[in-house]
Amino acid sequence: MQAAYENTGCNERNLYSSTNTIPAISSLKFCTKSETSMLFLHGIRDAFPIGLGYFAVSFSLGIAASMAGLNWIQGMFLSLLNNASAGEYAGISAIRDGSSYLAIALLIFTANARYLLMSCALSQKLSPSLPLHHRMLIAFDITDELFGLAIARPGYAEPAYMYGAYLMGMISWAGGTVGGVLAGNVLPAIVVTALSASIYGMFLAIIMPPAKKNRTVLFVVLSGFLLSSICSVLPIISGISESVRIILLTLFIAGTAAILHPVSDEKSSQSTAENAA
Repeated sequence: MQAAYENTGCNERNLYSSTNTIPAISSLKFCTKSETSMLFLHGIRDAFPIGLGYFAVSFSLGIAASMAGLNWIQGMFLSLLNNASAGEYAGISAIRDGSSYLAIALLIFTANARYLLMSCALSQKLSPSLPLHHRMLIAFDITDELFGLAIARPGYAEPAYMYGAYLMGMISWAGGTVGGVLAGNVLPAIVVTALSASIYGMFLAIIMPPAKKNRTVLFVVLSGFLLSSICSVLPIISGISESVRIILLTLFIAGTAAILHPVSDEKSSQSTAENAA
């Protein structure tokens, strides 16, 4: 079915999908206050299912943060400023190990480097007339799920819509972390230890589906497990802090996989389209 077009005054032409009557407005400055509010509320609504998943995942991170000695305020700001499971867990692990600020920064940068590519891709969905401050704010909280939400939306990604989606995601992510920290502080130690194992279940749930479909991903996952175990017992390498080892292994394994199994432009475009759908 083809999309229908209608002029509502918010933009020259507003795009409506065949299954959704939410207008895709190319630039916030053309919208009235009521239209901007509507877009903001639609962003909250569309991100609500994502928020539920974020709360469950970040609860496990909160347990890990509690075991690392963080209080609920620290956990809340950690999640508000780093809305990424792998990057946040890497940061929590580095804090627990007493790593330096530089090591923590490098570790989180490495774990979250893929968002640089997502930002470049999402920039193509922004109106050319969109001011820089809106671009910076939209780039602040790009996650896999919110990126897919923006890419799947017809037309330009409107700031008001993105801010609504971001608000739901950030509140859910920080709320789950706070809940996990508080639970870790009041529950018996044996229960907290059992709950902390859920973080590993979360990562298994993330890596197992693509590993079954793609041998390269399976190679990377197995190599990570194997080399990480070996490096933890080798005489010299085991003396390096865990956060630095993770950085070096990530760069080595990812670089090796990119050289041995490069992804063609066609396959990359197809994968992006499937993730957005």
